[in-house]
Amino acid sequence: MLSLSEIKIGEIIKIGNEPYAVIKTDHHKMGRGGAVLKTKLRNLITGNILEKTFQGNEKADEAETETKKTNFMYKDEEQAYFMDNQTYEQFSLPLEQIGEKREFLKEGIDIDTLYFSDKPVAINLPIKMDLKVVSAPPGVKGNSAGNVNKQVELETGAKINVPMFINEGDIIKVNTDTGEYVGRV
Repeated sequence: MLSLSEIKIGEIIKIGNEPYAVIKTDHHKMGRGGAVLKTKLRNLITGNILEKTFQGNEKADEAETETKKTNFMYKDEEQAYFMDNQTYEQFSLPLEQIGEKREFLKEGIDIDTLYFSDKPVAINLPIKMDLKVVSAPPGVKGNSAGNVNKQVELETGAKINVPMFINEGDIIKVNTDTGEYVGRV
């Protein structure tokens, strides 16, 4: 059981036999009243967002989860397919359940998969990944006053903004949490 002070961003709690990740917290302490914790939670199975307020000494059940190393194999229109690195068991997750992270799934990478009740429910990509630029418009000379960016397409199909000097074929480092350019490799 987690108390109000232990419910933090990134914590995984159980509500109604389903795992929820805490994505936002707002702690309020009113004069003579008790403490109130307003949270925004994302269901790890359906992806739905839930806003829940915890009062005073209310507690939350901590979800019993397990993290395993898995390998991303490929994706189609609706599913992403993975393989457990130890048992070689294959499984799939719906792309909508993976969310924005699907933009950076590269075949053959090892990722952490979160299991709840022995079922895979979410993935955690490495925070920074090296990806190849497959399509980039040319930089225009004289268009470099200030911080000018252009949009490029990566090998995974993601489109991100990068500085003008990045060209097709370059390998760049991308932050998978924010989807932003970090640097050239």
